[in-house]
Amino acid sequence: MSQLLLDTHSFLWWLENDAALGERARAEIACAENPVFVSAASFWEIGTKRSPGKLEAPGDLQDVLSEDNFLGLPLQVAHAALAGVLPLHHRGPFDRMLVAQSMIEDLPLVTADRQLHVYDIPILDACS
Repeated sequence: MSQLLLDTHSFLWWLENDAALGERARAEIACAENPVFVSAASFWEIGTKRSPGKLEAPGDLQDVLSEDNFLGLPLQVAHAALAGVLPLHHRGPFDRMLVAQSMIEDLPLVTADRQLHVYDIPILDACS
């Protein structure tokens, strides 16, 4: 791999050192030669789920980006436009945004979500 885009679960599994994140995925994320991106959409998703108590996550996620040498991937108009017209294989708006970003930015997506495999994007199985 060269560059990676973490989906929200993969990002949280990395932060929590969760065993659900597989050895291969963990090694690729940890490799200093691989720029790792976390989408603004993941921060948005975490925020919307954290506020009603559906999710626990570290307090200042922006600090985590710099601590782990991850790069933030901003949302662009092109990402939103593509996410809105993708086939409805997956109805989750955050996941559809990540698929659009993966397509436009040519970034392999690290995910355990099997529903995303139907899109024409490179995927690294987060559980592998």
